[in-house]
Amino acid sequence: MKSLHRCLAVLLSGVIALALLGRAVAFPVDGDKTVLPVATELNEDALDKPREVFQSERTGSKSYLVNLGDLAFNSPGLLGEVARQAGVSCGTCHVNGANNSKFFMPKMSSRPGTFDTTGPLFNPKANNLAFDPVRIPSLRGTRYLAPYGADGRFASLRDFVRNVITSEFAGPEPSPATLDAIVAYLHDIDFLPNPSLGPAGRLAGKITDAERRGEALFSRPFPHDPALSCAGCHVPSAGFVDHQQHDVGSGGLFKTPTLRNADFNAPYFHDGRFDNFNQVVDYFDRTFQLGLSTQDKGDLIAYLTAVGDGVQPYERDGAGATLKEINDFSSVLATAIPAGDKDTVALAVDTIGRELRELTEQYPDRKNTSVSGGEQQRVLARNGLKELVLTLRRIEMAVAAGRNADAAAEFRNYRNLTAAAVPALLASAEPWSLFNQDVHDQHYAALREVMRARHVQH
Repeated sequence: MKSLHRCLAVLLSGVIALALLGRAVAFPVDGDKTVLPVATELNEDALDKPREVFQSERTGSKSYLVNLGDLAFNSPGLLGEVARQAGVSCGTCHVNGANNSKFFMPKMSSRPGTFDTTGPLFNPKANNLAFDPVRIPSLRGTRYLAPYGADGRFASLRDFVRNVITSEFAGPEPSPATLDAIVAYLHDIDFLPNPSLGPAGRLAGKITDAERRGEALFSRPFPHDPALSCAGCHVPSAGFVDHQQHDVGSGGLFKTPTLRNADFNAPYFHDGRFDNFNQVVDYFDRTFQLGLSTQDKGDLIAYLTAVGDGVQPYERDGAGATLKEINDFSSVLATAIPAGDKDTVALAVDTIGRELRELTEQYPDRKNTSVSGGEQQRVLARNGLKELVLTLRRIEMAVAAGRNADAAAEFRNYRNLTAAAVPALLASAEPWSLFNQDVHDQHYAALREVMRARHVQH
């Protein structure tokens, strides 16, 4: 294994500038050719990301299939050419398997956290000529939440995933192996642990009086229809779902969403019209004439909040967290290279390369006048990441040419770099990176001012 000092010397002497992937013109929006509509918000600058919990990691480590599925889930290439050019993947809407409450795309979103899956932007053939966005759901606990889709039309998660890729986004027909991998990944994403929930979905531990009263109200029959209750659809013992579709007064049949970890799944309702539990409770009180008192509403909200809680819902983004995800993605190469699996290697190189280029941009270059200090450290960090991208490209070219031994050697070099040299470079430059809150805020304030000035000029 190369020493850290040797790796640094290699990076300093042998790395040449790598042109970053530019966002190419994709399609017209109101006559202007842009990749995405003006005022699109993907929340890519957020420093706090949803925490992703995997069932398999509680007893061991993620499998090759789960890591491959995670890789494909975060690949823009999976969703077709428009998504590819825009840099949009499944992981854009479902950040770390959760929802993206800040996601907003004009003409495709009615409000943040919603998306029109039958709109014209990514697949004109799927356009139903109606503006009908649905809320972006969390994918935590997916294995418990069949059927799939907002209206529950898919009994099979595999069929649902294929429909999203080929119909909603006009992506190419995925291979059976890719579908299997994505399903394995989604099945492995678990709910955040919630100490407030005991056996059969009952509240446990230290419970407030309001939460206890709310739990009783949740199971109480509706006054005008004793066959109905909140718990009749959100069955506590079944993960707070009944695997059915219902008309809840908004027209149409929509599947029952789980209440687990719901504290972090706003906006609420099938079309994302509600911001909080207060609005949800008020709606059901009016629609189903529940006759709830002010205290009743407060008790129900307290109960829903306790049920919807979870341990450590967010984690601070940083170079370490990003590299861990990249290393998980890279692990598929250990299997794909010896097998000469050109398609998987190409997918991995493309997706990991994008992730590395995005990570590179967290270390502003010399042209960024909003950042001062640490210039040498930032240059070294950027060069280290660019060397990883170049190494990945050499791996892909070697596998494509049938030189698997050369590819394996390059992969060993890649792993050596990611084990010591590159993490050290990133750590050294982190005080002047966008992972630093002050630097982050200065950078985006300057960027917003530039965009505002350009808007005024035009």
